Amino acid sequence: MAQDHSQHQHTPAPTPAPTPTPSEPQEPPAGSIRIRLPTRNAPPPADHSAMDHSQMDHSAMTANLPASGPPPRAFDGPAHAAAAIWGEEAMEVARARNHEIHGGGTYATLLVERAEARFHDGEEGYLWDAQGWYGDALDKLVVKTEGEGSFDGPIEEAEVQLLWGHAITPWFDLQAGLRLDVKPDVTPQLALGVQGLAPYNIHVDAAAFLSDRGDVTARIEAEHDMRLTQRLILQPRVEAEFSAQDIPELGVGAGLPHLSAGLRLRYEIAREFAPYVGVEYEAATGRTADLRRAAGEDASGIALLVGVRTFF
Repeated sequence: MAQDHSQHQHTPAPTPAPTPTPSEPQEPPAGSIRIRLPTRNAPPPADHSAMDHSQMDHSAMTANLPASGPPPRAFDGPAHAAAAIWGEEAMEVARARNHEIHGGGTYATLLVERAEARFHDGEEGYLWDAQGWYGDALDKLVVKTEGEGSFDGPIEEAEVQLLWGHAITPWFDLQAGLRLDVKPDVTPQLALGVQGLAPYNIHVDAAAFLSDRGDVTARIEAEHDMRLTQRLILQPRVEAEFSAQDIPELGVGAGLPHLSAGLRLRYEIAREFAPYVGVEYEAATGRTADLRRAAGEDASGIALLVGVRTFF
């Protein structure tokens, strides 16, 4: 369609403002900040792309660097310089508040690491493994419990531990306290161990126990979370038990009476709730295996697992 441009309004171009006459530079007032702006006639930046840096001698650039650490005069000032302005009393309150916010708080957590059904050779059983703690980053009260049994029978093994935990490194806590075996016999024991995060993100829980009858045993557990996706996690886990002597009433022989290794694949519906499936191999070794065979039990086997991991 043809357009009639004769009816268009044409706004005249604005008249350029006169260029101001440069005046003599003046010194800025005292206390002001001088900012140097680039000028139109500034030369373009130099092009160093063609320079051969391999032929340059940089030894003079590092000759005067200090060997290590800050110079001694850096420590001549006060330990808390802000106290010179705000006062030592006010800064003590501020430092205490800062410590409380960054690691000085008190926390409580309940973690159900394993709550699972186990299927082995037509038998159906269950197992639980949980712990909770209350305290701060350095000291806490820890309660642990674990046990197992069959769906068509009573609880076979059950224990409760009451421990005090103290941080001995940023990654490990020393734990000491009492362990009470409820099943198969009521047996009080002293407990001493460590729990924490080893290199390569391996969670370790190791402890030694001394019963009121003088029996010395130990147990170590290790597991590692391999995150396949943001919600799907594969967890290898191994557990080993040790005994310094035969304990006939428990069917335990000296040495390495129990060893297990398994894989659990869990899906985090939420971070606090993750069902899983898995498989685990369990074996009794040495004299313990002989005692189980004599009692008509299997010394080893593979179990299929279905369970859930949760925390509050």
